[in-house]
Amino acid sequence: QVQLVESGGGLVQAGGSLRLSCAGSGVIFSRTGMNWYRQAPGKQRELVAGIRTGGSTTYADSVKGRFTISRDNAKNTVYLQMNSLKPEDTAVYYCRALSLGGVYWGQGTQVTVSS
Repeated sequence: QVQLVESGGGLVQAGGSLRLSCAGSGVIFSRTGMNWYRQAPGKQRELVAGIRTGGSTTYADSVKGRFTISRDNAKNTVYLQMNSLKPEDTAVYYCRALSLGGVYWGQGTQVTVSS
């Protein structure tokens, strides 16, 4: 059974930083593409960042230069370092695993950025 558990969300002032973690189990993590998505109230879920098995990364234009995605295959964990946070970054953040066995989502973690 595949399980993804996000952590690290919270309330932070604009300009601050948070580090999200997504711990996975039930998948061969090193062979799994990982993404972070977010969904703000009343908006569609959007891709924030992705990291492939080889380590290459992609980012949404809105977070380039502020967010960094990374992975530790030994710990089955993917991270999202978020710096210079803005109120518009407020959302529930989800990690997603894309493996040969399918697509899996975590339960989400709330990030709230106050102005």
